[in-house]
Formats: sequence, C-alpha cells, structure tokens
Amino acid sequence: MRLTIYGKGCSKCEKLQEYTEFAAQALGLDYELEKVTDMNQIIDAGVMHTPALAVDGEIVLEGRIGSINQITELLTSAT
Repeated sequence: MRLTIYGKGCSKCEKLQEYTEFAAQALGLDYELEKVTDMNQIIDAGVMHTPALAVDGEIVLEGRIGSINQITELLTSAT
C-alpha cells in the first residue's frame, strides 16, 4: 500500500503523518510512506487544501488531520 502525505511540512502535516503511520502499523499493513511538499506536485495531485492523505494515489482525506480512528477506518476500507 502506498500512502502519501501532501503538505508543506507544517505541524498539521506532521501530525497527519504520525497518525497515519500509527494506524498503518496498528493494522499490520505493508506500506510505503511518501511525503510530498512541492506545491506543484500537490496541485498536480488535485489537492486543494493541505494536509491531505492519499492511499494508492486516491485522495481520502483533505484539509484536516482526522483522528487516528478515522484514518484507521480509511486504511481498512482501502485494503
């Protein structure tokens, strides 16, 4: 599973990364995490508000962090 965090590296982006990694590890997922901070790449991905999370190229969370439970549900439904 490929997980991508889109954002400029702010504290919200870092928190989303932390929660995402925690959820993925708790689920025992085999995942690869990528951080995208380049604004052109963020725009090209179709992200309008950061932070954002994509699972296998599909944006599943945008413009907010989300709770660990919400992220766990998103990752579960994507598998």
